[in-house]
Amino acid sequence: MNKATKLIVTVLLLAAFGGAAYFSVFQTGRLEGGPDGLAGRLTGAVQTQELEGLISLDVEPYFNDPRVQKALADNGFKLKVVRIGSRDMADRVVPGQTPDFFFPSGVVAANQIADAARKANVASGMYSPFYSPMVIASWAPIARVLAANGMAKEVQPKVWSVDTVQLTRLMLDNKRWRDLKGAEAYNVSKSVLVSTTDLRKSNSAAMYLALTSYALNGGDIVTDRATAEKMARGVAGLFKRQGYQENYVNGNFDDYVSIGIGKTPMAFIYEYQIMTHALAQKGIGADMVLMYPAPTLFNKEVFVSTSERARKLGDLLSTNATLQRLAVAHGFRIADTGHFVQTANAAGLAVEERITEVIDPPSFELMGSMIDVVSREMSQ
Repeated sequence: MNKATKLIVTVLLLAAFGGAAYFSVFQTGRLEGGPDGLAGRLTGAVQTQELEGLISLDVEPYFNDPRVQKALADNGFKLKVVRIGSRDMADRVVPGQTPDFFFPSGVVAANQIADAARKANVASGMYSPFYSPMVIASWAPIARVLAANGMAKEVQPKVWSVDTVQLTRLMLDNKRWRDLKGAEAYNVSKSVLVSTTDLRKSNSAAMYLALTSYALNGGDIVTDRATAEKMARGVAGLFKRQGYQENYVNGNFDDYVSIGIGKTPMAFIYEYQIMTHALAQKGIGADMVLMYPAPTLFNKEVFVSTSERARKLGDLLSTNATLQRLAVAHGFRIADTGHFVQTANAAGLAVEERITEVIDPPSFELMGSMIDVVSREMSQ
């Protein structure tokens, strides 16, 4: 065989091999698997997977952020998300019709989804990429009154710690601000109350119920139905006496910011709300302070996967440095607490770096029972 013939044979063999590889990789569907797929490795291209999910209001701005969408696309994901209430998500676990993932606000709703998935024989996984402590947004005069009555202390400028049990007892005793020692700082006839959103609709109000039931129960988490119903009846007045309550997460905080101390001396909120406010406004008002209940709760944003593809997304949200730092840009805490604190301070917001007094809410069954009890009391 002369050299020309050998060259032709070699070219034909290479062409045949290339065609077989093309057919194997591109025509048989082996592009699946995103950037880790064989085609992605051969071509250097990131193959996009489209996932559908249901998300809470808390994380909607995060997923709407073009920077987040680009980071997801760079890692092979394009998401179609729909916002619904966290408590409604478990009802969407239907065999054959379940979305790829859920992203509710809080472990209570996440556990409810996981339980529904188990009953429907749908495999699920849980991830907690970021979280937000429950805090009280307040004002310097309010903090000084509470300090004068031995239930609050300033741990750093504009950051206070407030005793959860003492504050709850004070409110349950129907005390008014003018009755307290040092009332000249806020001498009004209003009842001492922490404002919340509507318990019947809002997860943050449910967290307040979990916290106040703990305080009323002698500093113990509610663990049985009889105690849950008793504690719920005991703290129902803390919701009923507030009057009208907003039924969406930002309503309570908006009143705090826009109307001020007259209407909202203390607002129970997610820390991320005041963080995003500070990031947007480059600081907070001169008299605004942040109070951390001791103990408090962490509200985890829990990613629940119900497909294999979504498991990879859960891992990505939890570990990818870009996506984690963008979560901080939307006010959430991540494992890198130092980066969160640096971002907050740069935005003119002082925060407590290490929060050590933290409790868990009761189980989702007991929380549901307590919410039902308080809802009935509020309707009477």
